[in-house]
Amino acid sequence: MRNLNILYIFIAILLFSCNGSEPDSPYVYEANPHYSFGYIQFYGLFYKNVGNPNNILTISLFSDSLYISEEGSLEGFGQFLYLEDVYNSPTDTLLHTTTYTVNESRDPYTISAGKNDTIDNEVYTIGATISYYEQNTAKSTIKLITDGTLTVNYIGAVYNIIFDFKTEDGKDLKGSFTDLLPYFDESLQPADLKVRKKLLQKPCQIRTGY
Repeated sequence: MRNLNILYIFIAILLFSCNGSEPDSPYVYEANPHYSFGYIQFYGLFYKNVGNPNNILTISLFSDSLYISEEGSLEGFGQFLYLEDVYNSPTDTLLHTTTYTVNESRDPYTISAGKNDTIDNEVYTIGATISYYEQNTAKSTIKLITDGTLTVNYIGAVYNIIFDFKTEDGKDLKGSFTDLLPYFDESLQPADLKVRKKLLQKPCQIRTGY
């Protein structure tokens, strides 16, 4: 009996050791997330010098445990939706009660699709993207948003936004946001200082197999 007890203990230790050596499972992202907070940045006639007369907004929304540190870096894990170029009419400074469409027309009420642009042999990700931040940062991923719509309504001062996008690999990316949305007017900066303010993000890589 004593030998049998020792055998049971040995098997239990062996099983525990095997389970402990397995890699952490990847964080499971919701296909239809409800974003918990975010903000809007208004850049005004950002592309006036290249002949586009429309006002520009940037929308940033975050889910799960993501938060912005005092240093301005993005920490935690979850989804970060970043819509870099949201086009309004020359008279609209806020999100309009309408449906915005992802395309490359740069017309009012459109959103620039995500793409990788090469400038001076450097590759930059621009336009609409979704970043997936995992607890294991090596597995964090960014995907380009290439199609879809964003529908905006108001309930008093509260935004009600519904997303229905597609990513570069043809997968659906839906979601919603219902809350106050802080607004920052960046258009008041002098022209020579008017640059996009992006968060200091953890490294992500473009990946289509998620």
